[in-house]
Amino acid sequence: GFVWWQFGGQSAAEYLTAFVVEKSLALDNIFVIALIFSFFAIPRAYQHRVLFWGILGVIVLRAIMILIGAWLIAQFHWILYVFGAFLLITGIKMIWAADHEPDLEKNPILKWMRGHLLITREFVGEKLWLTKDGARWFTPLFVVVALIGITDVIFAVDSIPAIFAITTDPFIVMTSNIFAILGLRALYFLLADLASRFHLLKYGLALVLVFIGTKMLIVEWFKIPVFLSLGVVAAILVTSVAASWLIPEKKAASD
Repeated sequence: GFVWWQFGGQSAAEYLTAFVVEKSLALDNIFVIALIFSFFAIPRAYQHRVLFWGILGVIVLRAIMILIGAWLIAQFHWILYVFGAFLLITGIKMIWAADHEPDLEKNPILKWMRGHLLITREFVGEKLWLTKDGARWFTPLFVVVALIGITDVIFAVDSIPAIFAITTDPFIVMTSNIFAILGLRALYFLLADLASRFHLLKYGLALVLVFIGTKMLIVEWFKIPVFLSLGVVAAILVTSVAASWLIPEKKAASD
């Protein structure tokens, strides 16, 4: 509403589309966060604090990445085509790897932290670190917060170029991104237990990336209107969610 009042209908449509795309791609974050919480057996009572610090770090990292992206586009406009090709390839790879669950034991960041940091075996309340025998020890909660932040940076490599495909206005890119991320904690507690029911959503998110990547690559010859982009993204997501409800997952069916 503020963007509409201050900048007009076109900017409001760009903001709404960017917000929906970012919020949709953030669903993948939720599934990975649920996997991390399950792997480390994070008690429900501590999950709120972990998400608070994790999302705070995410906002700072996203702001830095958006500013860098805006500067790159201002200096080298052709980089939009690089972003487009990257999103297209990433979307295709996501379709191919949608059924593969990530193995946290093989995560290089986790391996590095275990090899270079003193990590306690048990939780120490809600503390992220403590001093013991003159040395700083980090708790499993710190490891989880770090993994959430690093994981989001990886996801942001996809989602931030996707927003620049909709608008190159740094204000709209920044605000739509941050407001979408701010709701991530509430969205996690809403959807985490339902993640298994949306087994086809990953394919939908992959198709969104393919669509946006294609949109960026053909912009020189054909510019897809913002409202049409919003409609296509919404249709892909609704279809993938509906199909997840109607088509049982293969493993669940065999069980």
